[in-house]
Amino acid sequence: MGEDERRVGINESAFREVNERIEELGERFETAEVEFVCECANSGCTERLNLTTGEYEHVRSEPDRFLLVPGHERPGTERVVEDHGRYLVVEKLGEAGEIAEASDPRSG
Repeated sequence: MGEDERRVGINESAFREVNERIEELGERFETAEVEFVCECANSGCTERLNLTTGEYEHVRSEPDRFLLVPGHERPGTERVVEDHGRYLVVEKLGEAGEIAEASDPRSG
């Protein structure tokens, strides 16, 4: 895996870590929907997605899955496994998947 792909993996993992904290706050304040950040590879992405904590938990049920705004997916390093219209769930492939699993804040 090249340096660019490694950087992409780090960016996505950072966004996932932010969403983990957002989810905790949503649960603490018992809100119906929570505004999550897109977990795409673009470090400059500022798009948000409204999901219930249950929907986010479903995304996070696998350590190599990420929440994206439609159109932000990167064929070759990930594949769309669920299309919910307003958001996508992608699965990381190959080494990108290994990095995603190794950096999963829920593992270990």
